[in-house]
Amino acid sequence: MQPVTVLVAAPGLSGMIAKIEARLQGRRGPRVLQPYYDLAKLFHKESLAPAGASWFFLAAPVVAMTASLTVPLLIPVLTSFGLPLGYMGDIIGGGFLLALASFSVAVAAVESGGPYAQLGASRAKTFGAITEPVVLFVVFTVALVTGTDLPYAQAATVRSSADQIIRPAHLLASAALFLVILYETARIPVETHTGTNEFGMIEEARSFEHSGPYLALLKWGSACKQLILYTILIDVFLAPWGLASTTRIHSVALAVLALLGKAVLLGCVVAVIDNSFAKLRLFKITEFVSAAFLLAVLAVFTLYLGGG
Repeated sequence: MQPVTVLVAAPGLSGMIAKIEARLQGRRGPRVLQPYYDLAKLFHKESLAPAGASWFFLAAPVVAMTASLTVPLLIPVLTSFGLPLGYMGDIIGGGFLLALASFSVAVAAVESGGPYAQLGASRAKTFGAITEPVVLFVVFTVALVTGTDLPYAQAATVRSSADQIIRPAHLLASAALFLVILYETARIPVETHTGTNEFGMIEEARSFEHSGPYLALLKWGSACKQLILYTILIDVFLAPWGLASTTRIHSVALAVLALLGKAVLLGCVVAVIDNSFAKLRLFKITEFVSAAFLLAVLAVFTLYLGGG
């Protein structure tokens, strides 16, 4: 149910955020279910591949989707207890899987030979070299606080005492992770996620040469990645409540509703940020990501200075 929940709900979350953004701008906006209609339309279209592209060009969307849907088996999406795979992979393992998905899409963009796709892949890997250490330092903070880097242990620590949420190390690590989420989901002030301006395209450019069902998989996988990152921030760091403590149907159903409610609230925050800031110039994005890195480093330092 955890991967299925992410798979089914992810496009709806994107549609909800788009609707909220439109309302904030005084527009009617698209329907909340519009992403589902777009995916259905793409799945009925023809798939094309650039001349000279290898088999990996068409395999990359499948690899990225598979890697993304494996992460919900490692993190607390619906349950407060670890699933059979929950103790085989920690936060670093989940980060590796998301990195594998991003790397596959970047390689496929290079395979295409398209200038815009290659441009987006180059930018994504350049800035990713800074965001990945941020995630590692967030993991270090979790490991120092809980004695392990399992996300279930961190969630249990937060649930055990509300004081944990306001501790400096926890707040700094959460803030650093939130900035990474803004970058990874192509949100302002980093990128206009719905724009096609070559001066600022990163995520949107990498899928330029894909079409049909493979483009649908890339867009669907991107929505799943967004919900997974939201879930990590919510159910591991900020609000790990509402999770099912048993496998009974009604407990799991309530956990699904709680997850969707918390994800929509976080999406509202992201929508407000998306409409409150102008997009940064491209060379300023490194400063934005570096700020997240400094917050993550400070989170580790405060543990040794009495803030953890």
